[in-house]
Amino acid sequence: MTTLATSQAGTAGHDTGANIVHFEHEASIWLQANVSQYWRENRGALSEVEEVKIRGEWDRILYAGGYSGLSIPREYGGQGLGLAHEVAFASAAARAQAPDALGRIGRILTAPTLIEHGTQEQKDKYLNPILSGEHVWCQGFSEPASGSDLANVKTLATKVDGGYLVRGRKTWTSYSAYSHRCLLLVRTDVDAPRYKNLSVFLADMKSPGISLSPIKQISGSQHFSETDFDDVFIPDSDLLGGEGNGWAVAMTILKNERGTVEGAVRYIEIRADMDLLVNCCAKNGEYKELIENLDTRVELVKWQVSKSVARELDQAKFFSATAGLKVIWSDLWKEIANLGIKISCSDHRAHWRHQYLESRSASIYSGTNEIQRNIVAERVLGLPK
Repeated sequence: MTTLATSQAGTAGHDTGANIVHFEHEASIWLQANVSQYWRENRGALSEVEEVKIRGEWDRILYAGGYSGLSIPREYGGQGLGLAHEVAFASAAARAQAPDALGRIGRILTAPTLIEHGTQEQKDKYLNPILSGEHVWCQGFSEPASGSDLANVKTLATKVDGGYLVRGRKTWTSYSAYSHRCLLLVRTDVDAPRYKNLSVFLADMKSPGISLSPIKQISGSQHFSETDFDDVFIPDSDLLGGEGNGWAVAMTILKNERGTVEGAVRYIEIRADMDLLVNCCAKNGEYKELIENLDTRVELVKWQVSKSVARELDQAKFFSATAGLKVIWSDLWKEIANLGIKISCSDHRAHWRHQYLESRSASIYSGTNEIQRNIVAERVLGLPK
């Protein structure tokens, strides 16, 4: 079927206000027709099995509707639109209380990294299954002894005929139990200097030697795992960006993990939680001033995302606009969940219990907020170390 996303493809870089407004209007109509009422009414109170099923289906619905990979170039299977369209869609998706797609790591992290660092063979092999929702990806960065210090990873890939043998352990691997592939950061040279001894692989999660140990979170969810690699063979064709270039590839991944599209996606869930507070749990007027403050700050997340879009052609200004996004949205989500658990009504008590517990980790994953504040202080504000 022809959607607005398809019909407007190729307009990136020439986005007009009217173009974006029209796109968001059409996206809103499509979302209202395609987001299930069951998800809207039970979001945050579903079992993990139900949640994963709905989110996986949402990947395929987005692709069929022409809304997957909005800012991915058309030659790679995306819609060829701009970041402004990503923000507009996120705004419409927030109002519709749309689910977060299960394949978000593939679309937000893997796809743009493949476009920047991948071979043509890798792009041809992996991009379409990512955008269609056929393949789910996870991220193998953190280790038991190296969280934010990524340059200190100990998982080792040893060169053998035709590829590498990988041995080591990763932790906090999101949705690894449901993933087909993993963005895997490893050490490939024990003697090379720091930052020049790393490589990134596109690991097949069904390979012999990979085992998962689920990590049960305080919220009751188990979508994280410890992932062990016991002499796992990865072919040369799944080395991304060349041996020893892993730090540059990892920085591309992290730039996207903490950047504009990620901020827009997070806005969707935070906006939905804020609307639940305004329209139900706090509609009697109690905590009016606090509610208004939180509501304003939610919209400031979208404003900051939009600000980064306006600066995307200037790398320094774009970095400055995106560097603090992760701190902004994660701290705000925790504050909203704090209030939600305090004033939750009987209909939404399970939702707020889940969001309160789940949001605790938001300031830790994807780089702790303490690390992110250091980055802002040193690289944006120019403060001394």
